[in-house]
Amino acid sequence: MSRRVAFVSGASRGIGAESAVALAGAGFDVAITARTLGDGEAYDHVGKVAPLPGSLRATAAAVEAAGGKALCLQADILDPEAIDKAAQSALDEFGRIDLLFNNAIYQGAGVQERVLEVTPDQLRAIYQGNVLTPLALVQRFLPTMLEQDSATIINMLSATAFVDPPAPADQGGWGFAYPASKAALQRMAGALRAEYPDSGLRVLNIEPGMVLTELMKASGIDEKVLGKFTPTPASGIAAVIAWLADNEPSEEWKAQPCMRGPAMAEELGLLDVPSFLS
Repeated sequence: MSRRVAFVSGASRGIGAESAVALAGAGFDVAITARTLGDGEAYDHVGKVAPLPGSLRATAAAVEAAGGKALCLQADILDPEAIDKAAQSALDEFGRIDLLFNNAIYQGAGVQERVLEVTPDQLRAIYQGNVLTPLALVQRFLPTMLEQDSATIINMLSATAFVDPPAPADQGGWGFAYPASKAALQRMAGALRAEYPDSGLRVLNIEPGMVLTELMKASGIDEKVLGKFTPTPASGIAAVIAWLADNEPSEEWKAQPCMRGPAMAEELGLLDVPSFLS
């Protein structure tokens, strides 16, 4: 039997990279996309242009070490043409997509701004990255997925879409624009379930809790801010993503507008899973 195929966006570091490798270990070949192809490349991260640890090539090496085939597809989530080209390249290479993990998020200017400070251009960029790009990937892959016996779409959301901030964004909380984009993406799952019942298509929403990624460090979220929350390791969330690839979540979990990744990881005994990248 041929290996299944996953497409993971935002896979150069953090939850995306961990999930790509976890899926490889679960029997998937993986198409991975992000801006950072090689180590040392510098991009805008929350208004600061600088390199961050991690790259598609590093993730690909870990995927292959886990037994999977990796296809590196460099693309910026703010570039619709590049995203469409990446998606088509994955279909040309593998011929199918069994799992789409919409994980990438926009982390540029506007994410941490207060309501009076966020600009229309910043809001458009946030919605392009967090709503329109996931939609474009779904629209590109869905016809192929519906021709298959089964397929899964997992959209990464955020608890900030459902919970009021404990403080302003620049004081350890969050603002309006980013949570609003994730609240918009949350509505996709229900629409797809209603439009394609009994098709073998599963559409799941999950939020990762507080995970201290390299991007979050770049945005100024540090251990002091984390003290207000219970952090979850990126590997634990990745293990849940790989579990969802082969298992049906409980009715209790599915009844939630967005499944809570940390609670699932704890119930499944996956919170202490070591990094898939090491």
